[in-house]
Amino acid sequence: MHIRGMFNFLKEKISEWTQKITGSKKVIEIKAKKKPEKNESKRKEKPTLKIERSEGEIKEEREISGKIIEDIKKEKGTGDIKSIPTLESINELEEASEEKEKIEEEKAEEKKQGFFDGLFKKFKTLKLDDEQFNSIFEELYLSLIENNVAIDAVDEIKKSLREKLVGKEIEKNRVEDEIKKGLRESFEKILIEPFDIIKKIKEKDGVFIIVFFGINGSGKTTAIAKLAHLLLKNKISCVLAASDTFRAASIEQLQKHAFALGVKVIKQNYGADPAAVAFDAIKHARANNIKAVLIDTAGRMHTKENLLKEMEKICRVAKPDLKIFVGESITGNDIIEQVKHFNDIIGIDGIILTKTDIDEKGGAAISVGYVAQKPILFLGTGQKYENLERFSKEKIIKSLGF
Repeated sequence: MHIRGMFNFLKEKISEWTQKITGSKKVIEIKAKKKPEKNESKRKEKPTLKIERSEGEIKEEREISGKIIEDIKKEKGTGDIKSIPTLESINELEEASEEKEKIEEEKAEEKKQGFFDGLFKKFKTLKLDDEQFNSIFEELYLSLIENNVAIDAVDEIKKSLREKLVGKEIEKNRVEDEIKKGLRESFEKILIEPFDIIKKIKEKDGVFIIVFFGINGSGKTTAIAKLAHLLLKNKISCVLAASDTFRAASIEQLQKHAFALGVKVIKQNYGADPAAVAFDAIKHARANNIKAVLIDTAGRMHTKENLLKEMEKICRVAKPDLKIFVGESITGNDIIEQVKHFNDIIGIDGIILTKTDIDEKGGAAISVGYVAQKPILFLGTGQKYENLERFSKEKIIKSLGF
C-alpha cells in the first residue's frame, strides 16, 4: 500500500505521457456537442405561464393592440403594417440568432478537435524517427526530473525506450502497449532486485556483521531498530553497537530502542573510538553465541572526507558482511549525492530508504539503486518497528502502471 501511494504522482505523469503519445481521449477530453433539434430554442425549454381569458378580454386586447399599432404607424409615417415588429417576429429573430450561435460554437469545437487531431497525428504513426521520439519524450523527461529521478537514470530510460520504439514498425492499436512495454523494460534494467538478508544471515557460519551509514536525521538509528525487530521475528539473535560516539544523545537513543526490543547494547563513553566499540560488540557476540551484530555509526555530513575515513577504519576493524546506507527518500537529489560519496569511499552493499510513507514522488527509489548499482533492501514506511517493507522491483513497476 505504501509503495503504491509513494509512486502515485509519478504514475499519473507517466500515464498522461503515454496517453498523449497515443492521442487518448482521456487526455484530450474534447466532446462533440449534441446537435440541436430543428426549431429548438431556449425559449421552449423554459416553463410557460398559461392564462385563461374570456372572449370579451381577448376582443378588448385586440382593440388595444390595433390602436397601439396605428399609433406606431402614424409616428413612423408608414402604412406598412409588416414593418412593425411583433412579439412573434422578435421570437423568430431570437431563435435564428441562437441557432446561428450554436452552429458557430460547433464549428469552433470542430476546429479545436481538428487542431488536436493534427497535434497527435505524428504520435499515431506506425514508425517513429529520432526527431519525433525526442519531441514526445521531452515531457516525460521533465516529469521524471521533477520527481527526483537522477539525470543518469533518465538518460538510461530514454536510451532503452529509443531502442524499443525508433524505427520499428508498430501497429496503431498496439502503440500504447509497446510504449508501456518499453518503459517496463527500462525500469527493469535500472532497478536491482534485492537479496534476502534473512537467508544470507542464516546461511553464514558464525557472527554476521552489519555496519550502517548515513547522515544525521536520515532515520538510521530507527532503521537499525526496525531491522533488529525483523531479525528477532525470524529467530535471529542480535546485539547493537553504539559506535556513534559523537552525536549528543545518540547512545541513549539506541539504548532506548534496545530496551524496547529486549536486546543488548555495547557502548562506551562519548568521544571513544567508534572502531573499538564495534570490536567489543563483535567480541561479545562471539562469546555469547549471538548471530548478528548491528553497528550504528556517526552521521555527520557526507562532504566531510575525514569523517568518511573514520567509517573506513570501522570497516577495517569490524570486517562487516554487509555495509548498508540509510537515506531519506524525501531529500530529493541530496540522497543521490550522499550515496555516491559513501559508495565511492566505503563501498556499500545495500540501501534502506526511510520516510517513504510521506514521499509522493518516489524518484529517489529509482535513482539511488541505479547510481550506486546496489539494491534497495527495505523501505521505511512509518514509526513503528513493523514499518519496514521489503523492497520489490516488481511491486514498483506494477505501481507505475506497467
